[in-house]
Amino acid sequence: MIHAPHPALLPNGLNDGLPPRAEREADVVDGLMAFVRGHGYRRVKPPLIEFEDGLLAGAGAALARDTFRVMDPVSQRMMGVRPDFTVQIGRIATTRLRHDPRPLRLCYAGQVLRVRGTQLRPERQFTQVGAELIGADTPAAEAEIVVLAAEALEAEGVVNATIDLNLPTLLGVLCEAHAAPEALREALRVPVDHKDVASVQDAARSLPDLGAALVALIQATGPAREALAEIAALGLPPAAAERVAALHQLVDHIEAAHPGLTLTVDALESRGFEYYTGFGFSIFARGARGELARGGRYIAGPEGRGQPATGFTLMMDAVLDAMPEAPLPRRVLAPVGHDRGAAARLRRDGWTVLQALEADIDLTAEARRLDCGFVLGADGPEALT
Repeated sequence: MIHAPHPALLPNGLNDGLPPRAEREADVVDGLMAFVRGHGYRRVKPPLIEFEDGLLAGAGAALARDTFRVMDPVSQRMMGVRPDFTVQIGRIATTRLRHDPRPLRLCYAGQVLRVRGTQLRPERQFTQVGAELIGADTPAAEAEIVVLAAEALEAEGVVNATIDLNLPTLLGVLCEAHAAPEALREALRVPVDHKDVASVQDAARSLPDLGAALVALIQATGPAREALAEIAALGLPPAAAERVAALHQLVDHIEAAHPGLTLTVDALESRGFEYYTGFGFSIFARGARGELARGGRYIAGPEGRGQPATGFTLMMDAVLDAMPEAPLPRRVLAPVGHDRGAAARLRRDGWTVLQALEADIDLTAEARRLDCGFVLGADGPEALT
């Protein structure tokens, strides 16, 4: 006998957002968006779903495996549900806002949906908040994005965060400099991603100088200044050394803009940075699963019309995990016939005011049943005893 599934059962990776966490997330999203808008980033709101060929163009090709696809019954064209906002922001910047002055500062907040989760983030639907600076390719622009992400999190109470900087294209640059065949490049990708020194050395037996450079880079991971000094002493090929020098310059700009940020370098980290063309960064904090934010340099817009851009995306599930515990809401139960003006003033001051629906009740008992710590009296909220 086949039983109908329980009505609360949802597909793997999809969850109902319940109070108080859903309320907390909404408040934090509002605070983050207000912060980035205060720095000149204007909000845009792309659709949840759009034509597949646009969504997967350019940088979007790296997200093809994460994209849900459906047939549009109106146009008979394939559509995709966004797995990330960045490609959509690039489309908007290079089409509808193509005549706006550069650099163009845009921000966004909303839901994304992915085909599969990861070990650290099994959720397939979650909220992203982010900002993109489009049309500038200077260290100052890159530093602005990194510092903005860190300061937005600080403003919402996330402290002791670590910003991990990387060069996701460095492996390809080194392979090119050593004339590594394509098969070797593919063979190196996984062991480099997993920092597996023995496997890197084994895969690069035919090019020992390349293997030695990769091992040294894997081991030169840690606080930014120390790691960059160690990497600079390796004598990397000119193209790779140029990337490292640019990262060093970026660190200088970040520290000048916001002294005291904790910066680390993991030069060869590339997982999740498939469409980045320059530096990348992740933000981590104690108590959170995985990264709070990811960002870096990429090309916004479709091939042939792309523009240099730097941006970041905050993962709200991880951000909430890293935040201090929210203060208990001040909930007050107001009796039937209460002073509505007094209730309105309390709500403006941050109180939650519930209205009793019956006159002949024990107001104190009802307040406790509804998780209220106060009842509204003639002189204002009265704490339950």
